[in-house]
Amino acid sequence: MIDHDRLFKELLTTFFPDFIDLFFPDVGNFSKRMFRYFARLYEKHDLPVYPIALFSYDIPQRAEPTFHRADFPDFKVLEFNYRVIQLNRLNWRDFLRYQNPAASALMAKMKIAPCDRPRVKLECLRLMATLRLDRARMRLISGFVDTYLRLNAEEETLFRTEINTIEPSEGEEVMEIVTSWMEQGIEQGLQQGRQREASLILRLLNRRIGGIAPNLEARIRGLSVDKLEELGEALLDFSDVADLIAWFDREVTT
Repeated sequence: MIDHDRLFKELLTTFFPDFIDLFFPDVGNFSKRMFRYFARLYEKHDLPVYPIALFSYDIPQRAEPTFHRADFPDFKVLEFNYRVIQLNRLNWRDFLRYQNPAASALMAKMKIAPCDRPRVKLECLRLMATLRLDRARMRLISGFVDTYLRLNAEEETLFRTEINTIEPSEGEEVMEIVTSWMEQGIEQGLQQGRQREASLILRLLNRRIGGIAPNLEARIRGLSVDKLEELGEALLDFSDVADLIAWFDREVTT
């Protein structure tokens, strides 16, 4: 079956500015929205507000406006200015010298040539390794980088080759981060596989013995993969929900 919802969400997330320009050019006036956000915050808190717009999309790469103006031919009513950070127009190389955790993450969304992707990922991790952050912050940054700079098999090979070119001490720290990623990925894969199997078991049980009470569904979703496989075999002999409860009493609680 085609997952239309996922496909359209991915398309619109990737090309949202273009979608707005195509169908709603008048609504896409970001500078006016920036002024509205500023005005609301200024009115609510009665404090100076320093307006910054961060654009994280990949395309388009045209420069975004930095002001909103309301005027007439003979009279300028308003000119509101704000700062713009447009990641896809920034060169990642310009941020290598910054010992800054934000730089180590945001380089993954900057302007990157396809051939530089493995190198950029390495530099993000190398910079992160030198910052000596706590595990929670390292996990946040490494997850960000891995999400927005996911390498294919060929790039992954080049990435591991690049690791050998840096200082041994830094290389070990980077490899520790990579190993941690792999372990997290394996764990996430196992969790996703277990949930898929649990969903399949629940569908089979619904067809076999009817609706499953929420408390029993929760118990099923909490089973290990091995127990789910055992339940998948046992349910073929179930006649009603009492058989399921008896199976839990016999196979899980003992």
